[in-house]
Amino acid sequence: MGKLVYGHNNREYEFDDRVLAHLQIVFQSKLRHRDNFFFSWSRTNERGGGRVSLWIDSSIPLAFEYLGGRRPALNRAWLEVMMSSGATVGGLELLPEPADAAPEVGSQKTTTA
Repeated sequence: MGKLVYGHNNREYEFDDRVLAHLQIVFQSKLRHRDNFFFSWSRTNERGGGRVSLWIDSSIPLAFEYLGGRRPALNRAWLEVMMSSGATVGGLELLPEPADAAPEVGSQKTTTA
């Protein structure tokens, strides 16, 4: 499990490294275009349930910490679904990976999403 470290108080949120890698690409794309947005996800029952929403802004410290040393393969379809979700009024939702889309072999191919 990797961590999204956010805010001036370095609040940590755990995500699977594969999920985190996809989020990093979406965040960097949106922030590069100066798009601030809400990022929301549901917590599992083991973590108390409920939902979390963060306001993502380029002026707020943000770090991605990975547990593993290898870059996960990226799934272009998943990136596109999350980018589309991020363009809505509700903001970016952490959506499940599309079942019909296989991960691409290298992560370098999809970093321009």
